[in-house]
Amino acid sequence: MSKEFNGLEEIEEYYDKETNTYIFKENGECIDIKLNFDLNVDASIKAWNIKACNINANDIKAYDIDAGNIGACDINAGDIKACNIKAFDINAWDVIANDINALDIKVKDIKANDIYAGNINAWNIDACDIKVKNIKANDIAAGDINAWNIDACDISYWEVCFAYNSIKCKSITSKRENNKHFVLDGKLEVEEDD
Repeated sequence: MSKEFNGLEEIEEYYDKETNTYIFKENGECIDIKLNFDLNVDASIKAWNIKACNINANDIKAYDIDAGNIGACDINAGDIKACNIKAFDINAWDVIANDINALDIKVKDIKANDIYAGNINAWNIDACDIKVKNIKANDIAAGDINAWNIDACDISYWEVCFAYNSIKCKSITSKRENNKHFVLDGKLEVEEDD
């Protein structure tokens, strides 16, 4: 089931005051929602799929989220549980208990503590730790990076950056004197500017 909403007053019937959560359910099942307005609430949101331009909430739980901008305190487990996250920016303090847990993430900028994902396609990534299958990004600044493939311009990490198959970048640097970056079975390519 899918429903569209054009203003905050239209979603008030889904608000649960006890949990401070908008729970979009019909007949006991979470439903798909489309928000034709910017949602800014000091509450949590729970739905099956969410399509919106801008979402600012405490916690967001959904299967798929397709949005212009997502701003939340927590994303998953008080956050975004998603197969796909498509957004311009994701700004969150904690993402799935300090993680983004998703199959695909396509965004301009990601700022999070830890990221666990299938694929990340982003302009800039700023995180404590990254564990992911594939990363495509302009700049990566992270604590430790663990990936299958990394394709980036500049990579900056704390202690360890490794990929199982390949790392392609213009620069790779560590913020710590005792550090290690490597590719386990494939190739590390640092393409220097001419």
